[in-house]
Amino acid sequence: MSNSTIDTNALGEQIVKVLKTIFDPEIPVDIYELGLIYDVFVNEDYDVKILMTLTTPNCPVAETLPMEVEEKIKSLDQVNSAEVEITFDPPWSQDLMSEEAKLELGML
Repeated sequence: MSNSTIDTNALGEQIVKVLKTIFDPEIPVDIYELGLIYDVFVNEDYDVKILMTLTTPNCPVAETLPMEVEEKIKSLDQVNSAEVEITFDPPWSQDLMSEEAKLELGML
């Protein structure tokens, strides 16, 4: 192993930073703060799997948002592959939003 090996936690943090640059087109808050990202898995081969949901199953960006997430994650140098899995279990609700997102939307 070379010294330039990065650990999966550091990569996980980078992935979160990338996720915070992706916005739900209908809500001016990034998908991470909205609570749309349920899980980020990174294995030792730097294959990334993102488990995410959408605000509604018939969300207008159901096709494009997961692809955008995948493309942006793949663009990170250390990432070997990226896969996005969409789930509606549990369904998204406003309870999943961060305090920051609720504040942004005037819900607090």
